Amino acid sequence: MEKPHGRDLRKGRVSQPGRAYLVTTVVRGRRPLFHDWRVGRLLVSELRAAADGVRAESLAWVIMPDHLHWLLVPHSENLDALVRRVKSRSARLINRSNGRAGAVWQKGYHDHALRHDEELRAAARYIIANPLRAGLVTRVGDYPLWDCVYLPL
Repeated sequence: MEKPHGRDLRKGRVSQPGRAYLVTTVVRGRRPLFHDWRVGRLLVSELRAAADGVRAESLAWVIMPDHLHWLLVPHSENLDALVRRVKSRSARLINRSNGRAGAVWQKGYHDHALRHDEELRAAARYIIANPLRAGLVTRVGDYPLWDCVYLPL
């Protein structure tokens, strides 16, 4: 069940083209759907399609078993539209591949606009280290579902 404050996350949301955002969105019921890396690759294809260089630039992302962290810079489309597109299109692909129907993602998402003084590389480092902190791998390179434009970090 969605927490009562989940819909409050959408109130007053504004995105600015050219500004970096850290987005976190969660699988419905926190199911570890992406524990299967092949399902995660379906989401990867939608992240890449959304961040095509025109609509947005993807700086870093990691797909954890039950959630996504994505550092991106919207260009020609607002943040909400980008996130909704990724969630909607990935849900269709995931449901089709699993022979299921229904919601894949929880409603809403959390976003954090990075201030000009915040270090993008530090945010990217934090994102891709999530599998290490969660104990899923002992080296970032061993985790199959991440990408970062800042290599090496």
